[in-house]
Amino acid sequence: MKKMGEMLLRRKAFSEIVMGNTALVRAMVEAGTRVVSSYPGSPTPEIAAAIQSIPKADRPFYFEFSTNEKVATELAYGAAVNGHLSTVFFKSVGLNVAADTFVQLGLMNIIGGMVVVLGDDPGANSSQNEQDNRHYAQMSYMPVLEPADPGEVYRFYLEAARLSLRHGMPVILRLTTHVCHAKEKVAFKKWQPAKPDNSPRFDPANGPYIPLTTLAIEKKRIALARLEVVRGHAERTELNRTVDHGNPQRGVIAMGLPFLSLMEILEDTPTPPDILKPAFVHPLPKDRIARFLSSHKEVKILEELDDVLETQIKALAFERKLSVTIVGKTQSEDWIGEYTPEKVHQVLYSCWPDLFEGPPSAQAVDPAPARPAQMCPGCGHRSAFYAIKQALAPTDITVADIGCHTLGFMPPYEMGQLLMCMGASTAMGSGLRLFNTRRKVVAFMGDSTFFHAALPGVVNAVFNAHPITLILMENGTTAMTGHQDHAASGRNFNEVTDKIPVRQVLEGLGVKHIFEVDTYQQARLKDLVIQATAMDEFSVVIARHPCMLKFTREQRRKSGYRQQQVQIDQDHCEHVHACIERFGCPTFSRDAKGGVSINTDLCIGDGSCIQTCPTRAILPAGGKKKRGAA
Repeated sequence: MKKMGEMLLRRKAFSEIVMGNTALVRAMVEAGTRVVSSYPGSPTPEIAAAIQSIPKADRPFYFEFSTNEKVATELAYGAAVNGHLSTVFFKSVGLNVAADTFVQLGLMNIIGGMVVVLGDDPGANSSQNEQDNRHYAQMSYMPVLEPADPGEVYRFYLEAARLSLRHGMPVILRLTTHVCHAKEKVAFKKWQPAKPDNSPRFDPANGPYIPLTTLAIEKKRIALARLEVVRGHAERTELNRTVDHGNPQRGVIAMGLPFLSLMEILEDTPTPPDILKPAFVHPLPKDRIARFLSSHKEVKILEELDDVLETQIKALAFERKLSVTIVGKTQSEDWIGEYTPEKVHQVLYSCWPDLFEGPPSAQAVDPAPARPAQMCPGCGHRSAFYAIKQALAPTDITVADIGCHTLGFMPPYEMGQLLMCMGASTAMGSGLRLFNTRRKVVAFMGDSTFFHAALPGVVNAVFNAHPITLILMENGTTAMTGHQDHAASGRNFNEVTDKIPVRQVLEGLGVKHIFEVDTYQQARLKDLVIQATAMDEFSVVIARHPCMLKFTREQRRKSGYRQQQVQIDQDHCEHVHACIERFGCPTFSRDAKGGVSINTDLCIGDGSCIQTCPTRAILPAGGKKKRGAA
């Protein structure tokens, strides 16, 4: 990490193999970015990891993880209208949280410049959907640049920052999962730190900054005029790329990962099509595209997810009466998943089979068994679900939320039967409780999500007296995205802070029935859930235990640390298999004869499993246990 930080602040020009997320941070440094904000979410957390590698005293910009994406966007916007070049970044669905503010940004005169970095997720590698955020750009009148590799991430960010500063408008840099995580040798320019101008430059005269209804139409006209100016730049920029194979018959228009995949599969093709790779998704360089269309008889539009480019390009060809056949998406699968080389080969073969010697080879069948996602060994959520399931009837309704605990919906726990987005579980649970007198409703939520987006749902449950139970799974960190701190952690990205205790927040919101327990106390947790769900009012059970992955990592850094494992007393094991079938820790394995053993590479010796064995055959790490003890 120290070497990465030194690299990111290197003053001489240099080349280095970096991932897209790291190249982005170097671009922020070179551009003179002053404020950066975010809420963690894949595929973007490594951006923050790269920032963290720069010592705070040497960091040329301020960075924070805000409580959610909307707040992060508003913080960056506030800094930008005060004259400081700002950047906000988050994952695809994070834009939904930020949308209320985001869609207004294009109407404002942002004097300091603002770049919005979106981490879209084709293939839904770590998201609940594949949403295509290019639609948001059209709705909010913002330019969008889309790089294909780490080198372009670096160059396109610098271009986005220049454009934003020049025109006083936000600019979107749209990344996708493969672009964020790809590695490439990137040539970086020299950098000379300038003395920062920290003077506040906000002036209402640069506005208006209050979007009254009487001003909204004129502000929209200004936003559209700015877009047309940027369109002229999109026509001329050297970031556009044409690959000329001397093929007037066929051409392809592609951007991002589809472009790289296309280049790979065409390496051995005797008559490859010409390729146009625009830098801007929005506004499109219409003249340049029209020239490309006019010089080819048939053009394939190759794009992931929705037919955003295809629709615009077909409309352009119609308006200009161009005699060209445009081939877009032809089957439902074209709208789905990442455009890896294998996928692009299939898509291109479906329209131009003669380009290739034969059809794409069928993917080899993986003989390995399916490996379902698992909570980590020792995870407090596992103990919680094990206990809570015993407290509920099979007909009761359980509502999941976003976090590691989402995995509770899988066997053997089967806790969390529906899921929407961060913070939604309490309000959904409240709706499920209406007209429902026979089935209890229990919602689950993590502590990071609680501060992120759940407070309105909790307030609503109190205000409207919805008799559901919320299980607040408190582990002290934002575990799922890499252990980022949150408001109750006791520190933020930059320093130690006062904790904002979950219980006191709940009490301040008027929650009367609050129970607290460590999730390893399974019998106690079971009893508290029975009590809480028996009430005819809103109740909360704070089920607390530190994230054991984070905890064990911290322990390993201490001198004298020695990993331990629980043991199986084979003389007392009766092969009931509760440890495997009901508790479900991946540490346990069962052989063909039913014998149970411990995977010592996985077991952390926490002992949460001991109380689950009805025959007391699981012994604590480092010693024997008296028979009959609880």
